Amino acid sequence: MKALITLLLMSCAVAAWSQSIEELEQQLSQAENSKDKMHLALKLGESYLRSDADKALEYGKQSHNLATQLKQNAMAARSAFLVAQAYERKNDDRNVEVWMRSAQNFAMKAGDSDLIIRSVDRRSRLAEKVRNYRRAYEINQEAFAFFSNKGTSISDLESKYETQKLQIEKEKKELEKERDKLAFEVANLEVERDQLTTDKSSLEQRQEQLVREKQKVEQEISTKEEKLAEVSTEKEKAVEIIRKKEEEVKDLTREALEQRTVLAETELDLKETQLVAEQNRNLRNLTFFAAGFILVLAMLFYGRFRSNKKANKILAGKNAIIENERKRSDELLLNILPATIAGELKEFGKARAHRYEEVTVLFSDFRNFTAIAEKLSPEELVEELDKCFKAFDFIISQYEDIEKIKTIGDAYMCASGLTNQQTYPDNIVRAAIEMQEFLHEQKQERMRLGKPFFEARIGIHTGPAVAGVVGVKKFAYDIWGDTVNIASRMEIHCEPGRVNISEVTYNKVSYKFECEYRGKVEAKNKGAIDMYYVIKERAAIAV
Repeated sequence: MKALITLLLMSCAVAAWSQSIEELEQQLSQAENSKDKMHLALKLGESYLRSDADKALEYGKQSHNLATQLKQNAMAARSAFLVAQAYERKNDDRNVEVWMRSAQNFAMKAGDSDLIIRSVDRRSRLAEKVRNYRRAYEINQEAFAFFSNKGTSISDLESKYETQKLQIEKEKKELEKERDKLAFEVANLEVERDQLTTDKSSLEQRQEQLVREKQKVEQEISTKEEKLAEVSTEKEKAVEIIRKKEEEVKDLTREALEQRTVLAETELDLKETQLVAEQNRNLRNLTFFAAGFILVLAMLFYGRFRSNKKANKILAGKNAIIENERKRSDELLLNILPATIAGELKEFGKARAHRYEEVTVLFSDFRNFTAIAEKLSPEELVEELDKCFKAFDFIISQYEDIEKIKTIGDAYMCASGLTNQQTYPDNIVRAAIEMQEFLHEQKQERMRLGKPFFEARIGIHTGPAVAGVVGVKKFAYDIWGDTVNIASRMEIHCEPGRVNISEVTYNKVSYKFECEYRGKVEAKNKGAIDMYYVIKERAAIAV
């Protein structure tokens, strides 16, 4: 059954992948401007990379040419890196070096640190592969000089990783304590089991003793029967003697004959009486012993049955308690951590931080929250917040790729792309629209009742981020990186009731959603950023 379900899921995944490829190719053929063609060609190249290296080369080079014409250094770097990956699949090391060098140069122009590091790593490995260690050193020195000129420091990252390492070690100690506690309980159960085994051994020894006694009694009975047989033989001999005597007394007088006959019969009756008495006594002794043996054996078996029943009942109860506690612990862990992180914690005793290349972060915050809070009682405020956040939780639960991160006061944060599989921001943008629709309905209802209402600003940005577990006693799953900061700036510069997305997110969802370009907006510590308002989802195109 499990194999059948797995086969069905794989078939659905292949069908969904094929449909996505066809949809992207149709979008590319219908695209009117070079910028959309550039992004769609890159997505097609990435989709074909694992299945068809030639197709990946075709679309990757098309995207690179368009990016070069449009002077889009970041996209030129990404498309060059994609072409190099396609050549890697074809084992063409010369072209891999050429395109990796191109990707590194464009990434340096665009300031994409992550892509610089990845390109340098691939180039240095190619040099080491042909034992050109000097060239590998020069490649790494180029990257080091670039980062030194930019003032980038890795000491902060090293400090952060050291702190996380200490926290994970503390967490491991806590889990070891819990494991020792469970081991102690199991040891107690084993002691009880050993005691039951000892009782069983004692009963078996007693049973063997009773069997030996039974054999002894049977031996005595056999001996008595042999004696009875001897008496019977003697009786036969006596009868024979009487017969002979009768022959001898034929000549005796009648009176003497009668006297001797009476005497012989009397002796014979006496022996018969003694024989019957001996048989009755032996039979009575055998009956008493057999009854006593059966009674003792029944009492022993009944006691053993009661002991086993009681021990099994106690053991079943403790096993049920342990199982319930384990299930409760798993439920609590899954309530605060993603399933993959919780599984990693249970299997290895720790969860390491993961870096994801394309994470889409959503920030939501209520406008004039402090002023509205002053108009409501604490109970009403908490009730209204709870209603809104429960609705947000329900909305994102409809999409498997979206993970709730946390709430901070009146702010709500979630993210998608926190898996090893490639995902697109479509679902999280769709969820943001549904959140605003819910708040609009709440606004209409509360305005009708003459009560204060909440209006939210929602900002979304896509980029690399690091995710992991922090804390020792109360686990907290969180994400970090510049992507989170930019998503926060998107929310701050958004109008209430709307969804504001960055240019990076726009490039990935523009073929799905109609958007309004806002121009470059100055963001704190980030400079001018291209921003877009999401208007609505485009109607599905018939295939």
